[in-house]
Amino acid sequence: MEGVSESTTSVVAASVDLPPEEVAELRRIAVDLAESAAAHVRARRPEVFGPAGARADDAVQTKTHPTDPVTVVDTEAEELIRARLAEQRPGDPILGEEGGGSLAGAPDAVHWVVDPIDGTVNFLYGVPGYAVSVAAMRGGRSIAGAVVDVARAVTYSAGLGLGAISVDADGAVEHLRCTEADAVSMSLVATGFAYGKHRRTRQAALIAEVLPQVRDIRRFGAAALDLCYVAAGRVDAYFEHGLNAWDWGAGALIAAEAGAVLTLPPATAPGVDGDLVAAAAPGIAVELAALFDKIGATEPIPDR
Repeated sequence: MEGVSESTTSVVAASVDLPPEEVAELRRIAVDLAESAAAHVRARRPEVFGPAGARADDAVQTKTHPTDPVTVVDTEAEELIRARLAEQRPGDPILGEEGGGSLAGAPDAVHWVVDPIDGTVNFLYGVPGYAVSVAAMRGGRSIAGAVVDVARAVTYSAGLGLGAISVDADGAVEHLRCTEADAVSMSLVATGFAYGKHRRTRQAALIAEVLPQVRDIRRFGAAALDLCYVAAGRVDAYFEHGLNAWDWGAGALIAAEAGAVLTLPPATAPGVDGDLVAAAAPGIAVELAALFDKIGATEPIPDR
């Protein structure tokens, strides 16, 4: 089984009635946008933060929680993407983490879903695990997307029905496939945590139940990269509650095109609802889903 769990809205696996050449063009644009923004982020970090982590007083602000930062570079990167997209696809609606927008409107329109820096805390601290994510969606379904690992200069991309690849800084291309894991007990599972105390407390309790059942747990700090790591076989599965469409829009398609089985909320579901996002190698998907159901991980964890 590949694609999206039958219990969720089909946002990456269903047909969108677009010819392959149009999907390929949307993928090319997503890669161009993500790589351009990633180059800006890469260049700006030493300028903004300087030596020993020093930074301008107005370079970092907070969002819904005091521990949830946004930097001036997040804003700049999204503005760059919006400007380039206006040149290449004038009139296409955009939903961005920092600049807002909506997925509502004509169901046949291509919407662009943008996370200018996924893993802002890593970016803030200089931990090499942050990414630019750009997805093209139509009717709430991801049809093309790109995720750029900024620090490592690796681009992951996919088009619906066209497979998933990564391209490193030297131009080496890798066709992505999930691992052949066939037992949850021997699986490396990635996860992430929210900023709100209520949700974090529940997530910690779930990890305490998952950890004894798996090989080990990893927490990298960027959902888009976690999904790409499933696609590339660096982890066997990933799960997290409370993501928004910009967190998973591109990465989920990349994972699905690499063979992963996904559980996703509707693209319009806000992260505050706390729905589960999960991706797993096909050989462990059923067993992992049963474990999640047993411990209550399939239930939403609202942010309150």
